[in-house]
Amino acid sequence: MRIGVYVDGYNLYYGGRHLCGRGTPGWRWLDLRVLAAAVIRPVGRWGDARLQRVVYCTARIGGTSDPASVRDQATYLDALQAHGSIDELALGKYDERVRTGPLATKDPAGRPVLVSPQWPLVVQDAGGEPVRGGRVIASVSRREEKGSDVNVASHLLIDTLRGDVDAAVVISNDSDLKFPITYARSLVPVGLVNPSRNPTAGDLRGLASDGVGGHWWRQLVASDLYASQLPDPVGSLSKPVGW
Repeated sequence: MRIGVYVDGYNLYYGGRHLCGRGTPGWRWLDLRVLAAAVIRPVGRWGDARLQRVVYCTARIGGTSDPASVRDQATYLDALQAHGSIDELALGKYDERVRTGPLATKDPAGRPVLVSPQWPLVVQDAGGEPVRGGRVIASVSRREEKGSDVNVASHLLIDTLRGDVDAAVVISNDSDLKFPITYARSLVPVGLVNPSRNPTAGDLRGLASDGVGGHWWRQLVASDLYASQLPDPVGSLSKPVGW
C-alpha cells in the first residue's frame, strides 16, 4: 500500500511547541519520514504500508525581527532535503504587515470582548474630560504564514485523484482542511494526525467507515517528536543551537 503523507508545517511546529515547551531543546530537528513511519506502523489494517511521498508544506519566515531564526529554518529545510526526509517541499508565503484594530480581551469561550477606555489607559477630549463609550484602537505588527493549508489540500487531492497513492496521512489540526480531507476519504483511507494537545477539530472528525473506510485518527505526544530526530550533523548541516 503506497502512502502519501502531507504535513502542515506551521501547524506541526506550533503543536510541537505546545507539547514540548517553547524553549525546550531536543524536538525541532524533526525527521518527518521517521515521524510518519512511526504513526503509520501501528495501523495493522493498512497491510503492507510503504511511504510513497512525504510532502512538507510550510513557508520561509521573514527576517525583519529575527535573522537567526531565518538561518535556523533554512538549515533545517536544507537538512530535510539532503537526508531524504521529504520528497517535496511546498512553500507558501510568510506575510508581514501592520494591522489596526480595537483592543480586546477574551471571554471564556475565546471570543473577543472589546475594551473600553479605562485606567491606566484613558481617552480624553480637548478639555481633559473622559470620552465615554469610545474604543481603543491599536496598530500592531502581524506576521502569519499563508498557503500551507492550500498546499496540503492541493497535494492531497492531486495525488489521490491521479491514483498516485493508495492511502493518505494528513498531519494537521486545521479545520480549514475539512473539505479536501472529507473528499479524500471517498477515494482512499485517510489517517489524520493531530499534532497538538488541543482536541481534534470537529470538522476533521468522522467515522472509520466513511467513504471507502479504513480511516483512523491519532494525536501526537511529546515522545513522538523526541524519538523522530534527524542525525546531527546531516552532511555539513548541523542542528541549530537550542534545537
